[in-house]
Amino acid sequence: VQLQASGGGLVQAGGSLRLSCAASGSTLDHYAVGWFRQAPGKEREQVSCLAIGGRTNYADSVKGRFTISRDNAKNTVYLQMSSLKLEDTAVYYCNARTATMDYWGQGTQVTVSS
Repeated sequence: VQLQASGGGLVQAGGSLRLSCAASGSTLDHYAVGWFRQAPGKEREQVSCLAIGGRTNYADSVKGRFTISRDNAKNTVYLQMSSLKLEDTAVYYCNARTATMDYWGQGTQVTVSS
């Protein structure tokens, strides 16, 4: 599966962005999907994940502010980000995985300004 992330940009603190991850080559309903991010000088961290059955998980730092969802008809995964903070600045990556395979999209930059 090929993943194409989009939707990043520059936003003021407190604002919102919606990231999209469009898949091709396979249908995403066969995969667990997630969003990760990597800030400068830091390791990549998981932000959120969405299991095939619909169960979601969020990093403590984004709980209540971010929402992951998928639209199987559009074969796309979304990350709705609200109440953005300066510390949310990072490159965001989408991920799709099975028990044996792991796919990554290219990153999309999110910059939160004061």
